[in-house]
Amino acid sequence: MLRMSFLEHLEELRARILKALYGFGIIFLACIVFSNQLFKVVLAPGLRALAATGNPNARFIAIDPMEQFSIIWVWTPLVASLFLGSPWILYQVWAFISPGLYRREKKWAVPFVLFTAGLFVLGGVFGYFVAFPYGMSFLFGIGGMGGNAVTPMITIDNYFDKFVDVMLGIGVVFELPVLIFFLSLLRIVSPSFLLAHSRYAILAIVIIAAIITPTPDVFNLMLFAVPMSLLFFLGIFASYLLVLRRENRRFPWLAFLRWLAVVAGVIALAMVVAVVEYNYHFTWHWPFLHK
Repeated sequence: MLRMSFLEHLEELRARILKALYGFGIIFLACIVFSNQLFKVVLAPGLRALAATGNPNARFIAIDPMEQFSIIWVWTPLVASLFLGSPWILYQVWAFISPGLYRREKKWAVPFVLFTAGLFVLGGVFGYFVAFPYGMSFLFGIGGMGGNAVTPMITIDNYFDKFVDVMLGIGVVFELPVLIFFLSLLRIVSPSFLLAHSRYAILAIVIIAAIITPTPDVFNLMLFAVPMSLLFFLGIFASYLLVLRRENRRFPWLAFLRWLAVVAGVIALAMVVAVVEYNYHFTWHWPFLHK
């Protein structure tokens, strides 16, 4: 293994931080060029939610002279750069820790960058197309429930804060499989331990989903709880593959296919219950079930 002094570690850390910042800065400058287009993307879920209220006066507003400039030309490109530049930043993180790894462990570089950045971006996509629009539709429509004549108006600053909270929050939550894998790599947890305590993990996931879901609808609760549970079991699966590799054992495909059939059956049963009991119908748009 490569041995480095404390000062050499600091110099390497400085070099990696500078490289990460240079790459991030280039992506940020490119995003500034498309600031107006990116801001339209940010506003799209909110505009659909406002239109769903049926109130023609529902709209976005700006109450500060610098509000539009800071949101459109600074913060929107910054958040977009964070998602687009995540592979480069994560590669620099791996490049910093790789000198302390064995040769066989350095082979995890490409999977680490791809899966970590991919899950982060996938979390943002899930938040953009599912979590955020459903939450905004419910919150904007509260004022019109029960005959209340409340016109929803929201500042772009307030709206953007909620947008970033959801995007980054769900993006971090989607890193759960990577976290479980590294805990297994460090021998802190094992697949058997995680499976033995999976009921508690699922209970915690459902509680978290109930807190972050703004509607009392069971279906919307499942939109959060099911993906989070799948991510938990995906992390267990990755941990199991790591253990098999350590012990030089083969993957039990027969048992895996049986469990896959059980999961597919549960999903199919949930869809049938949603259609029969809650009057949902299938569509070609996500989440493919609507009232």
